[in-house]
Amino acid sequence: MSKQTHILFVCLGNIVRSPLAEHMFQHLANEAGVGDRFSVDSAGTSAFHVGESPDSRMRRVAASNGLKYDGASRQVENDDFERFDMIIAMDGDNRRNLLLMAQKQNYEHKVHLMRAFDSQAIPTDPVPDPWYGGMDGFEKVYKIIERSCQGLLDALQSGELEV
Repeated sequence: MSKQTHILFVCLGNIVRSPLAEHMFQHLANEAGVGDRFSVDSAGTSAFHVGESPDSRMRRVAASNGLKYDGASRQVENDDFERFDMIIAMDGDNRRNLLLMAQKQNYEHKVHLMRAFDSQAIPTDPVPDPWYGGMDGFEKVYKIIERSCQGLLDALQSGELEV
């Protein structure tokens, strides 16, 4: 893995799951001493929250686990399919929307599901959206994303996953 790998994490609004995954992955890569090998970003398939900060409930859960982050939501753009080596969708709906947006058949290989890298999940399982639930849902999603990001990092470092 000599070149920098560009990874885009995607959920619906880009204020809960995907910004957490973006910052979690970079944090884990930095801790492993390989942060410079990756360029990460996040986006949403919808424009519902463009320009908004990540959800305060998820930021609180992350901070309680030692991960602080901020940023502003953006929507996936057509050129993202050219710029990123991997596009990681949080669930099947977002994956389908991404594939529709790709407009070219040759981008399908770039689009993956997040839980495909979670050792405690079936690869097609979604990362649930905790938006309408209580804080326990945000805690659960934090753990899912942490495991999934670690699995993704491990797969990239071991060469099991090539981009």
